[in-house]
Amino acid sequence: MASRLLNRRDVEFMLYDWLDAEALSRRPRFSDHSRETFTAAIDSAEQIATELFAPHNKLSDQHEPHFDGERVSVIPEVQRALEAFSAAGFMAAGQDYALGGMQLPLTVEKAITAYFTAANMATSSYAFLTIGNANTLLKCASSAQVEHFVRPMLEGRWFGTMCLSEPQAGSSLSDITTRAEPDGDHYRLTGNKMWISAGEHELAENIVHLVLAKIPDADGKLVPGVKGISLFIVPKFLDNGTRNDIALAGLNHKMGNRGTTNCLLNFGEGKHRPDGRAGAIGYLVGRQGQGLMNMFHMMNEARIGVGLCAAVLGYTGYLHALDYARERPQGRHPAAKDPASPQLPIIAHTDVRRMLLAQKAYAEGALGLCLYSARLVDDEHTADSAEVRQRAGRLLEFLTPITKSWPSQWCLEANNLAIQVHGGYGYTREYNVEQFYRDNRLNQIHEGTHGIHGLDLLGRKASIHDGALLATMAEEIHATVGVARASDVRQLVCHANALDAAWRRVEEVTQALYAAGDLNKTLANATVYLEAVGHVVVAWIWLQQALAAVASMPEDDSFRRGKLQACRYFYKWELPKVQPQLDLLAALDTTTLDMQDAWF
Repeated sequence: MASRLLNRRDVEFMLYDWLDAEALSRRPRFSDHSRETFTAAIDSAEQIATELFAPHNKLSDQHEPHFDGERVSVIPEVQRALEAFSAAGFMAAGQDYALGGMQLPLTVEKAITAYFTAANMATSSYAFLTIGNANTLLKCASSAQVEHFVRPMLEGRWFGTMCLSEPQAGSSLSDITTRAEPDGDHYRLTGNKMWISAGEHELAENIVHLVLAKIPDADGKLVPGVKGISLFIVPKFLDNGTRNDIALAGLNHKMGNRGTTNCLLNFGEGKHRPDGRAGAIGYLVGRQGQGLMNMFHMMNEARIGVGLCAAVLGYTGYLHALDYARERPQGRHPAAKDPASPQLPIIAHTDVRRMLLAQKAYAEGALGLCLYSARLVDDEHTADSAEVRQRAGRLLEFLTPITKSWPSQWCLEANNLAIQVHGGYGYTREYNVEQFYRDNRLNQIHEGTHGIHGLDLLGRKASIHDGALLATMAEEIHATVGVARASDVRQLVCHANALDAAWRRVEEVTQALYAAGDLNKTLANATVYLEAVGHVVVAWIWLQQALAAVASMPEDDSFRRGKLQACRYFYKWELPKVQPQLDLLAALDTTTLDMQDAWF
């Protein structure tokens, strides 16, 4: 039976036929690798994900972590799965050999990530938060801190978190109030951190928290704004084995992703008193006042990870719905007059095929966007040419808010359609698709809400460096349009013309928005801008996939035909949705801006 996590042929098509991941092995960093080693790593990931992660996905949802006032208990299957993940070397898959890593390209590492997340979002979160924590410290911590804190994480003995939000601040990090008072060669932290995933458990020997806090000035006051924020390592256990002054105030009980502990943590409340004093002991990472910049190393990586998580939850939901539609008999064709004739599998009904085709277009488009973004990271870090590295960096900077947000919106819709394909059964807990929807709903919220990424895309990415990011994106789209227009496949020529027209309209509307002369008006409908540009970008991703399918497969290949049909669906059904959105933006509509609190 084919896997219902991901379509392996599609993963390999994206990696090798489209993104040419094999060519990365010609770069010095990846020279020990080949397609064979990449495939072997993915084989191992798929096997562990299938055998140890997927089987307890529903169980950890039904038996979520429990806090008895002293300890947090998690079902034992979670630890066994994570131990296998670490033993296989995946905690350090992309790291240097000197750190015990495999030096895999991020493109391949994200394909590995996709299998574990599709199998069990909650359990895999413990691992991927740790990897993100380690990557942050590798970029900005001292060599001693790397040796002391990062190595145990890459070995899977210690796990990591990031502690940003606070109950009163939410996404407004400039308003955090956690304090870090100097105390010899370290600091004492006091404050509260909210929504901390994997913030407390007994799955590892230690938990390394990365905490944003502010160091008071000479008058004991906290510096307002983000400039006063610094980054600290605050471990659960200190070197002498004593508990640091970090207390779990309680677990948040979530709609989905229930198997990952989500915590309100109190730092420095005095429940634990290291060296006989209240205050959580922490160690400054990098320079004072650069905490948010340092944490963005983790946040940008996490945003690609969130998009990938959303994409694969949509993907596995689609595969579940596809299997169900092929197996479930119900009804007959409208023209069938004999009520005694056999019922048809529901995939024979046009509306069910519509829902499946929409899911395929969303899920495969989103996965493609995420893997393309990972390829840009590899190019930015390892390409031979400085020009290629700079270009990749600009594209990545422009695409990151889209890579996070588009899958989070549209692969949730894929999960919605997967439930609909199942009918009443999809609404029950006996079938997996309702959990996929609940788990995926988180992804529009964390690592920056949908609206925040709209503001980022329109308010920053479209304009910074004198519009260089937008211009680089335009060049890439126009290059793909040119290739498609030269194709022998008339359908692709039509798609190229539609994409070209849509992107030119995006450029016109962007100029009109910035000509408004009023930033409030420019940004009033930034979320609509994010959604419109996201759809155009994914149309471009689909055209690239279609071109790769035509170039690498015979005309009668069913996989190729499926790719072309999904691309056709996106251009006929999805891309036209952009025009009314762009018209609304061009009109500088102020309906929402003008609305007053008292009018609700």
